[in-house]
Amino acid sequence: MILRRTLVVLAALGVLAGCSDKDKVVEKPAELVDLNATLAVQKLWSSSVGGGGEKLRLALGIAEDSGVLYAAARDGKVRAIDAATGRTRWDADTEAELSAGPAAGDGLLVVGTTGGSVIALEAETGKQRWRVNVTGEVLAAPLVAGDRIIVRSVEGRLRALNAADGKEAWMVEDIVPRLTLRGTSPPVRSGDVVLCGFDSGRVMAVAIGTGDILWQAQVSSPRGRTELERLADIDAAVRVAGDEVYAVGYQGRVAMIALDTGQLWWARDLSSYSGMSVDDSQLYIANSDGEVVALRRRDGGTVWQQTGLRRRALGTPVVHAGAIVVGDFDGYLHWMDRESGRFVARERPGSARIAAAPVVVGDRLFVMDEGGKVVAYAGGGAAGR
Repeated sequence: MILRRTLVVLAALGVLAGCSDKDKVVEKPAELVDLNATLAVQKLWSSSVGGGGEKLRLALGIAEDSGVLYAAARDGKVRAIDAATGRTRWDADTEAELSAGPAAGDGLLVVGTTGGSVIALEAETGKQRWRVNVTGEVLAAPLVAGDRIIVRSVEGRLRALNAADGKEAWMVEDIVPRLTLRGTSPPVRSGDVVLCGFDSGRVMAVAIGTGDILWQAQVSSPRGRTELERLADIDAAVRVAGDEVYAVGYQGRVAMIALDTGQLWWARDLSSYSGMSVDDSQLYIANSDGEVVALRRRDGGTVWQQTGLRRRALGTPVVHAGAIVVGDFDGYLHWMDRESGRFVARERPGSARIAAAPVVVGDRLFVMDEGGKVVAYAGGGAAGR
């Protein structure tokens, strides 16, 4: 059942990306124009954990904890890397087809598999601590939340596993439409609450300790006559800033939600499957057309819209070195000024697509492409200094 649903979704994505009427011209990816970099970006080191996940829309990326980076590859390899030097601390082989993670915290490293397994490793050594099976492919990075591991799987279920042994502590679920995008929203923690988006267009807040559903907010509602038109998945991670929650859905809306009650404070039409980042006053979204949009947090008003990356299959934007940086399908990283959206720097770590959100720690940015290449950059100051 899961295999059949995945094949249907991949076909649907192909229709959305490439089909047209006879008289309609398919828009090509925007060509990159030369730029005079005004932000200094320096490559520090690179490493490789192996690839094999290209074009599968896997949720493999990197995680950072206490100065160590952790990266996972489709073929089951997991690597721990010193964030300062790029030197390998250990390598491990889970002997599984990995599809999501890693997540790191509290001495654990957790990954998910295409076969519905969750694997916990010791962060210090890479030694396997436990492995359990859950129903459905895991296509979102798990969350390490103290004595709980929170896992979202493709059949609409959000589970809490005991960190000590992997036994299930609680489970909640939501309705899964007949047709969905390939991907799921990763769980996000805020205090003793976990928040997660679902394929129904809802965001759910759940108590980590008990599994009680605290509230549900409908961000995107299915609209249209066909199943393709009615896709309304929330596959991107929600973002929490203070007592505000931000979420965006595909073919739907972006909304600000009250963390304590689930009340929608504002919402506006906008479509995204890759996600957003937030700073003190604005949120930055890579929309479905490949445009990067900056919105005011207080009311959702548009600050700027960068159209120079249209159709370049953008990943999740992040804030780095006072700018916004996002990766594309051709392996480029693009830095944009936060106030104007103007391009200020560009780098190309490799030739494979960058889908996973880069990780930012201080002035360092760490990125992994779908070929498994991990690169570290430092940024700050004016270029040419």
